[in-house]
Amino acid sequence: MAIDSQPKWEAKVSKKLNKHKPEDVWPFLEDFCSFDKWLPSIDTCYKVEGIEGRPGLIRYCAATLPPPPDGTGSEETIKWCHEKLLEVDPIKKRLSYEVLDNNMGFKTYKSTLEVLPSMDGDDDQKGCLIEWSFFADPIEGLRIEDMVAYLDSSLQGMAENIERALENE
Repeated sequence: MAIDSQPKWEAKVSKKLNKHKPEDVWPFLEDFCSFDKWLPSIDTCYKVEGIEGRPGLIRYCAATLPPPPDGTGSEETIKWCHEKLLEVDPIKKRLSYEVLDNNMGFKTYKSTLEVLPSMDGDDDQKGCLIEWSFFADPIEGLRIEDMVAYLDSSLQGMAENIERALENE
């Protein structure tokens, strides 16, 4: 079956942070051009054009991958993309973006990050949930399970980095 005729991929991953409220966590995600500070797999993230915090802002993100362990290559590979901020809502603590040009195989990729209050029922309890969802065309050579596993691993690492930064404040 051709990639273009396959159904779209759609999934969501989440991570609960037990010690911090949404208003503590949101500033880390709201800064669209600082994801390299929080997302373990990203080396570089900076503004290309647009106004900080406004839809239309375009950022460049890149990750450096080591040479393959099977010896088929000897050089690092840089995976990169330009991403456009589509929505940022500080009240709902949600932002959405899409991948534009890239060398990772994305044709269509739209994603939403949202910080929600903990639903444990105790209003005085600290805690929140970060949700990261995406909608994409299938990527050649990748299964949706691989994409979801990568996103989940990235979110787990990002949450750990944010928690560490909050504990050091």
